[in-house]
Amino acid sequence: MRDALVAAAFRLFLERGYEQTTVDDIVALAGVGRRSFFRYFPSKEDVVFPDHERCLADMTAFLAAGSEDDPVRRVCDAARLVLLMYAENPAFSVQRYRLTKSVPGLRAYELSVVWRYERALAGFLRDRFAGLPDGVLRADVIAAAVVAAHNNALRSWLRSDGKGDAEAAVDHALGHVRAAFGAGPVAAAGEGPGDVVVVVSRRGAPLWRVVQELETALGRG
Repeated sequence: MRDALVAAAFRLFLERGYEQTTVDDIVALAGVGRRSFFRYFPSKEDVVFPDHERCLADMTAFLAAGSEDDPVRRVCDAARLVLLMYAENPAFSVQRYRLTKSVPGLRAYELSVVWRYERALAGFLRDRFAGLPDGVLRADVIAAAVVAAHNNALRSWLRSDGKGDAEAAVDHALGHVRAAFGAGPVAAAGEGPGDVVVVVSRRGAPLWRVVQELETALGRG
């Protein structure tokens, strides 16, 4: 039933346009009643993003089960769950991307969904960095960086009509985040296992300055 409603909705969106399609139109094409629609989707906007609630729940559970010592790796791996959701059905994901670009209300809705992912990542990191100097700031900056890197690669893949290796592109983008903030930036940068880079920064230096000094030490400045 849920899949039938999504299929009917997108068929009508393509034929008539998003704004011109009503919930009544969708349920009529799907052959069900309005009550059935709202059992699955609180609004017409939600039928455009039918899989995000599940993905957010999976991400939250994945983060809660984390036990390794590298929290930055954990949030990067959590972000990959979103990419895998999109990659399950490239044709649908590309179709949704094009629709969202053309409807301002859907773009705003999508931003609210992205914000929820970012808050989940930041919440996990805040717990891991609790008690550390600037722990909350660091958590929020890293969460924002993970989302920005992930979305940059994801949207490039969607703009290419879902062609190419989306997982490799996202891994490459998230590698930059781990190089800047992770527990093992030297390994992420491709250095040998015996190399160590030590960066000395004054107390109270802004986080962006510390990252800049690290990139310079790694030969990226």
